[in-house]
Amino acid sequence: MKINRIKAIAKKEFIQISRDPFSLAVAFITPLMLLLMFGFALTFDINNLQTVVYDHDKTSASRDLIKVFIDSGYFQIVSYLDSNADIDKYIDSGKARVAINIPANFSKKISADENVQVGVILDGSDSNTAAIVQGYISAITETYTAKLRGRHIIPLIDARSRVWYNPELRSKNFIVPGLIVLIMSVIIALLTSLTIAKEWETGTMEQLISTPIKTPELLIGKLIPYYTIGFVDFIISVLLGVFLFHVPLNGSIPLLLILSGIFLFGGICQGIAISVISHGSQRVATQIAMLSTFLPAYLLSGFIFSISNMPKILQLITYLVPARYFVTILKGIFLKGNDLRILWIESLLLTIFAGFIFRSAYKKFKKKIP
Repeated sequence: MKINRIKAIAKKEFIQISRDPFSLAVAFITPLMLLLMFGFALTFDINNLQTVVYDHDKTSASRDLIKVFIDSGYFQIVSYLDSNADIDKYIDSGKARVAINIPANFSKKISADENVQVGVILDGSDSNTAAIVQGYISAITETYTAKLRGRHIIPLIDARSRVWYNPELRSKNFIVPGLIVLIMSVIIALLTSLTIAKEWETGTMEQLISTPIKTPELLIGKLIPYYTIGFVDFIISVLLGVFLFHVPLNGSIPLLLILSGIFLFGGICQGIAISVISHGSQRVATQIAMLSTFLPAYLLSGFIFSISNMPKILQLITYLVPARYFVTILKGIFLKGNDLRILWIESLLLTIFAGFIFRSAYKKFKKKIP
């Protein structure tokens, strides 16, 4: 295997990519757009929920309760209503997600130190949000009641919780690392498979086959440019995550780069294998790349949906998805500062996958016309 031949192939690939606007867009613009779009749009933080209030009492006590809801930051009062019928209109139309109904005897019962029921109506079409908001409302009303009566409510069990690694419970802190995995999975495999499939369609691959270059030299020479592009994309994504989305990077940067390199290598080899399976068709390569990268990385990696809550058969299938291991690695390094002593299993399985997919790509990538 001659280094000069590998350099020549790699140089050719770099020149070819630089002259192809579509490849450049896929390589650099698409990852940035996806990260920015999903990073800002996708969030599980709940705040400024559109809320309407029907205050029968209209006293200083009821206004104080409303102020407590506003000051919490979770609720934004969009309207004060005059009838129960108006509540239905706002909730049905989606103009409000929460409705607070304060009874007419609110201040009297509060002054008499009696229990009083405040009606809260939630839009249950988003059950996850509704369940979280119920917890917020319970905490707000408990705190308000204790403060109003001048004493603390002492429960039978005093559970004091602390949140490690993400004390502010910012959804960006676990969404952005998962997004990086998702974007890298799709872009690298898609870019590699499309470019090689295009060479088959345009006939330039036949010209390479006719040269004395050997299969390993041709394969490695093609891998180098896309590996370089993938690494640049990854570094840019990490920088955006840290400095734009303010995701903490608590772990080892060298370990992050090494394990990311292994993941990218496997993704590029997967793109080579897809290009061979697609028989030189860019359309088929696109479909296979999206089905084999985006859907598994999104649904089965633990990025959005907890693997432990999936059916047993799907939990077993997730072990075949390399994004599962990389999501765990990125979250561990970013948020927990984990080192290789903790991440060695995921790192080993990721390495095994990269080696297996490289071997598969090597066996399928032959110097012959299909």
